[in-house]
Amino acid sequence: MSPPRLAIPEQVTTPCRLERLAPRPTLADLEAAYMARGAALVACDAARHLAVQTLIAERELQDRWR
Repeated sequence: MSPPRLAIPEQVTTPCRLERLAPRPTLADLEAAYMARGAALVACDAARHLAVQTLIAERELQDRWR
């Protein structure tokens, strides 16, 4: 019998996406990109946190299994 393994949530394996600016952005483009990047960074950090928590939980299960 093998040790327990947890399924990795999809958002953990999805690459983080950051907005990019057009070649000649306007002030409105800069402001919109700034807000979008902030939201994307929060989402990426949440996904990273979820990945770490999943790994920790899996290791705890494996330790108990042994």
